[in-house]
Amino acid sequence: MPESGHTWRREFKAHPVEADSVRRWVACRLEHPDAPQVANELFVSVLSTGSPVVEMTLSTAGSRARMTAAGSVEMSALQSYGPGFRIISGLSALSGVNTDGQGLWAQLTSKTQGTEQ
Repeated sequence: MPESGHTWRREFKAHPVEADSVRRWVACRLEHPDAPQVANELFVSVLSTGSPVVEMTLSTAGSRARMTAAGSVEMSALQSYGPGFRIISGLSALSGVNTDGQGLWAQLTSKTQGTEQ
């Protein structure tokens, strides 16, 4: 059975005050309790690269939600595997660096799906 879902994409100015807008934007679309915090850490990690814009993408399918933050500058090891990434990986089911090295992603699942696996 195919899973249906939604995808949202929005660009945010790469400025620290935008982090609040990112958290609110995600909270309005995803019901997962950790989604705003994970989105914040994704945004801040890409923000620290110096990219002028951070593109946030949210996608849902069934009980899964995937968030991606991407910029235009390749991330350093500290930005992609530092303290923010530890928070992201601790709160998400899966996470990693985008294939082009210019962002991070995280996948969240509902609590019931995580216990079934």
